[in-house]
Amino acid sequence: MTSNTLFEPTEIIHLSDISWQTYQNLLTELGVNRRLRLTYNRGTLEIMVPSPEHERYKRIAGRFVETLAEELEVRIECLGSTTFKRPELSGAEPDECFYIENINFIRGKKRIDLTQDPPPDLVVEIDITSSSKNRFEVYADMGVPEIWRYDGNSFSINVLQNQQYLSVERSLAFPNLPLTEISKFLDQVGEKDYLELVKEFRQWVRSHI
Repeated sequence: MTSNTLFEPTEIIHLSDISWQTYQNLLTELGVNRRLRLTYNRGTLEIMVPSPEHERYKRIAGRFVETLAEELEVRIECLGSTTFKRPELSGAEPDECFYIENINFIRGKKRIDLTQDPPPDLVVEIDITSSSKNRFEVYADMGVPEIWRYDGNSFSINVLQNQQYLSVERSLAFPNLPLTEISKFLDQVGEKDYLELVKEFRQWVRSHI
């Protein structure tokens, strides 16, 4: 087993040659209330400690999705950072995830089994201190159709085509709005009050309906 760190070692660690069983054991030992975020991809394990900056962007991006659903009267189910796994291959915990098109297949379920259940329709990833490359590969394995990504500078909508994610202008989940403009709201995180920013985003949505 080898390891290397990216950025500050207290924030993110990469480990290689990790067995699926070791990953499973870590999930069990760390429990559901852990702060650590684990991503497993074909023997490589990423362990990340989310920073306050990361959590601010994660929360507001998730709130934007909820606001869109409210204003457009779209039914959604938010499963936050639920652990999704493809046995022996990969596992990940999105920053935020939502069931929209497939909401009826998972409503009321206490466990999601990707061998039987569909993946989330929309995943939100905040890449302030890490790269989402490994997670994109994991989500492609799972068949997640759409990922919203923000890296602190730009916001992108990525849709799955032929097992790869392509950056596009229109969202699959909310196709009738120019959602790449979300970037200008995310750029104001930390400068404006949380609820003020949500209010401004809601007004923007209403102006485009």
